[in-house]
Amino acid sequence: MKRGLILINAYCKLASFVNQAERLKTEFNKLGVEIDVRRNDFFAVRINKEGRLESIVKEYDFCVYLDKDKYMSAMLEKCGMRLFNSHSAIQACDDKMTTQILLSDNNIAMPPTLSGLLCYDESQPINEDSLKPVVNFLGLPLVVKTCYGSLGKGVFKADDFSQLTEIVEKIKCAPHLFQKFISESAGTDIRVIVIGGKFVGAMLRKSQVDFRSNIELGGKGEAFEPPAEVVSSCEKIARLLRLDYCGIDILQGKEGYYVCEVNSNAFFGGIESVSGINIAKAYCQYIYQSIYEI
Repeated sequence: MKRGLILINAYCKLASFVNQAERLKTEFNKLGVEIDVRRNDFFAVRINKEGRLESIVKEYDFCVYLDKDKYMSAMLEKCGMRLFNSHSAIQACDDKMTTQILLSDNNIAMPPTLSGLLCYDESQPINEDSLKPVVNFLGLPLVVKTCYGSLGKGVFKADDFSQLTEIVEKIKCAPHLFQKFISESAGTDIRVIVIGGKFVGAMLRKSQVDFRSNIELGGKGEAFEPPAEVVSSCEKIARLLRLDYCGIDILQGKEGYYVCEVNSNAFFGGIESVSGINIAKAYCQYIYQSIYEI
């Protein structure tokens, strides 16, 4: 019997998380693979008193890991479980600054970026002098992002120096970064889906209410055929980060296209609805071929 496990976050509330897993389960069932969808709350791997890892999910051939719990993904892999995406690939995308660093020096255009200063003490005030080089390098307005977060959360736009100081004061104890604001792409981006290193589909996202284009924040998607240079760049990014599946967000500026973010567990419901492309089927077929047809 062919069996697979889909793990979702222990605390997820959004219907999108559950729907993502159920769509994959449906497509896997069509391929003859039995799937269990479980929240990552049952401690699938434990460290016993002898210091050895013990897995209680040995009956599965693979795991589609729709979570960002780096400890469980590391332990599952160490126990021999094949994860989609891998532990290292998820980690490469989970930290936005790490993503920027890994993609740097590979002829991939990205918005100019500075890493935020590390602060351990909430009582320490922001040194405004440390923010002046940020403004000098990136200009205003600029974007401030916490390094961890999804669905547009933790992404802020500072229109002036006072606002920048206020934002950094609130997030100073969280890893963060600063990026140039690509004004031509305000409220708009291109979401590109890549599976197995190959382009599968894309949509244009637009928001009339926010500089962020996320559908969860009010953005709307529409079918879109990206230019060849965007497709080539996204396939290259997926290969560099060794991603089985990803959604890549592309901004368009006056000088060309820029990679904004890479999402290892990007939702595909929106792009399926506007494009008619069966993303879940494509992903399941890729996993099936990787596991059972090698």
